[in-house]
Amino acid sequence: MHKVAHDPRIAIEQAPMSRFQWGIVATMIGLNALDGFDVLSISFASPGIAADWGIDRAALGIVLSMELVGMAIGSLLLGGVADRLGRRTTILSCLALMTLGMLGAASAAGIVTLSIWRVLTGLGIGGMLASTNAAVAEAANAKHRSLAVVLMAAGYPIGTIVGGSVSAVLLTHYDWRAVFVFGALCSALFVPLVLWRAPESVAFLMHRRPANALARINATLKRMGYAPVAALPDPEPRAVAAKAPVVALFSPQLLRTTLALTIAYLAHIMTFYFILKWIPKIVVDMGFPAPQAAGVLVWASIGGATGSLILGLLTGRLRLLALTIGAMLLSTVLVIVFGRAQSDLTGLSIVAAAAGFATNAGVVGLYALVAERFPTSARATATGFVIGIGRGGAALAPMVAGFLFAAGYGLQIVAVLMGIGSLVAAVALLLLRGKSAVAA
Repeated sequence: MHKVAHDPRIAIEQAPMSRFQWGIVATMIGLNALDGFDVLSISFASPGIAADWGIDRAALGIVLSMELVGMAIGSLLLGGVADRLGRRTTILSCLALMTLGMLGAASAAGIVTLSIWRVLTGLGIGGMLASTNAAVAEAANAKHRSLAVVLMAAGYPIGTIVGGSVSAVLLTHYDWRAVFVFGALCSALFVPLVLWRAPESVAFLMHRRPANALARINATLKRMGYAPVAALPDPEPRAVAAKAPVVALFSPQLLRTTLALTIAYLAHIMTFYFILKWIPKIVVDMGFPAPQAAGVLVWASIGGATGSLILGLLTGRLRLLALTIGAMLLSTVLVIVFGRAQSDLTGLSIVAAAAGFATNAGVVGLYALVAERFPTSARATATGFVIGIGRGGAALAPMVAGFLFAAGYGLQIVAVLMGIGSLVAAVALLLLRGKSAVAA
C-alpha cells in the first residue's frame, strides 16, 4: 500500500492512480455514455413517432427539445444538490429519474405527455453530468485529471454509437417505444454498478464532514490501495470552502471570460444539437428506412468520439484556444456541407461523421477552456452557469430548425443558418485572446 499523508486528498493528488481509481473513471464514462444515448433516444425514435402520430416537423422539433430544457434546469440546480448531498447520492437519484422518464416516454400516448416525460429525463441527465464531472475530477490524481475528464467527455458519443446500433436492431423488430424501454433498462442496471464501484468521493467527505466521514474515507482509501489515516485534518475555513457565488463570475477580472465562454457554448451547442437531433428524420425524409437513418447518426457519433479523443491528445502540443476556434470553424463548414443532401447512404454517413468530428471536438474544447480559464474558487460555479445557460438555449435548436423546415425552407438553407452558430462561437472565443489561463 502507498503511504498516505495526513490529508488524504494530497495523497490522491500526488500518488499514481490505482486500478480502482481508473474503475471509478470507467464507471463515470459509462454514465456519460448512458446520458448520450438517453439524450438521443428521442432522435432514434422520432421518425416512428412522426409516422405513428402524424405530426409535422414543427411539432416534432418541440418534442426533440424537451429534454434539453430539463437538462438546463438539472445543470443549474442539481449541481448544487451534488455539493450538499454527495456525488453518489445525486447520481443514484438521477438514475431513478432517468429510468422513470424513459419508461414514461415508452408509454406516452401524445405530444404533451411525451414532452413531460422527456423534461423529467432531462432533469436526471443534467444533474448526472454535473455529478460525474465532479466525481471524475476528485477520483483522479493531478497528473491524469485532464485525461480523465476528456475520456469522460468521449463517453457521450460512445453512448450514441452503442445506443444507435442497438436502436437500429430494435427498430427492425419493434416500434419506436422499444428504444425508450431499452434506455430505461440500461439506466436501472447502472444503479447496482454505481453502488459497487463508485463510492462517495474523498474530497466531498472531507468537505462536508458527515458523522462517519473518517470510516468512509478509510474504506475508500483501502479500496484505492492506500493506508488508512488515524484522523482528519481540521476543516477548511468557511470562506475557503464556500462555493463562489454566480455574481463573482461578473467581477471585472472574470466578466470577459464569462461572457465569451457562455456565448460560445450557447451558439455552438445549437449547431451541435441541430446535427444530432435532426439526422434521423432528415435521412428518413430522403427515402431511407428508419434503421438506416439510425446508422447514419451512429457514424456522426463515431466522428464525435474521434474528435473528442484527437482534441484531447492535441492539447498537450497546441494551444487549447486555437484548437477550439479551429474546431468551430471546421464545424461551420461541415454542417453546411451536410446540408447539401448527399444522394447515397455512404456519402451521408461520411459527411455526418465529419460533421460529428468537428462539432464534438468543439464541445470538448469548450469544457476544457472553462476549466482552464476560471480559478479554482469559481470553476464549479462557472461550469454550471456556462453549461446550464448553454443547454437552455440549445433547447431552441431543434425547435428553430423544425419551424424553418415547416416554413418551407430546404435542408441547404436550414443547415447554413444552423451552422452559423459555430461561427458565432469562434468569434466569441476571440475575446479570450491575450488573456492567460489562470493557475489552478
